[in-house]
Amino acid sequence: MENKQRIIPAKKSVYLDGPKPRINELGFAWEVFTQFIQSFRFLHFVGPSITVFGSARFDENHPHYISARAIGKRIAELGFTTMTGGGPGIMEAANRGAFENGGMSVGINIKLPFEQQENPYVHKSFTLNYFFIRKVMLVKYSYAFIIMPGGFGTMDEFFETLTLVQTKTINDFPIVLFGVEYFKPLMDYCAYMAEQGTISPEDLKLVLLTDNMDDAMNHISTYVERNYQVKPRKRLWWFFEKR
Repeated sequence: MENKQRIIPAKKSVYLDGPKPRINELGFAWEVFTQFIQSFRFLHFVGPSITVFGSARFDENHPHYISARAIGKRIAELGFTTMTGGGPGIMEAANRGAFENGGMSVGINIKLPFEQQENPYVHKSFTLNYFFIRKVMLVKYSYAFIIMPGGFGTMDEFFETLTLVQTKTINDFPIVLFGVEYFKPLMDYCAYMAEQGTISPEDLKLVLLTDNMDDAMNHISTYVERNYQVKPRKRLWWFFEKR
């Protein structure tokens, strides 16, 4: 008798399956609302921040990690909180630089099946379920943004932040691309976009591309000094949050 193996078709995963029952949609909306409120409470007293974006894949010996660590130190010297996505690589390096130099260090983590473990150099850390909530939090409390070399996630964060500034959805906060060799092709393409009329030539001025730490920090501090007076936040009661 011929021995035949039974073949069971693999279950197909469904990406877009249309509207779900209303109770499911209500549950999703409630989860999102809850995570926003929890995030607001968590970040209410972190103080004015500078967000550093970058790849999770660089180890501590990589030049970009070393630069990000120095940037975290410089942010601490400016008196700002260093905020990152809370993971390894560039995020860890920036948090580490701030942590080791007396600055406040905060991480907004995300649940992922790989890469994203919380780094040990954060004073405060919070984990979210959705990227879009995380991006809101990384932008909402920051007065400047430093983008280090990274992949799809970093590019997503960069272009979303840039779009918010371009459309005046948020103030004209400084955006620094740190890493000339890495980002020059990207900025060349942005210049091509300006040539084609899909962005304005003035939009190119929204970004500073540099390898110079002093230029990056001066660009940020000049903007802040011109537009804001940084003061400690007064202690107010709000949903029993703690500093």
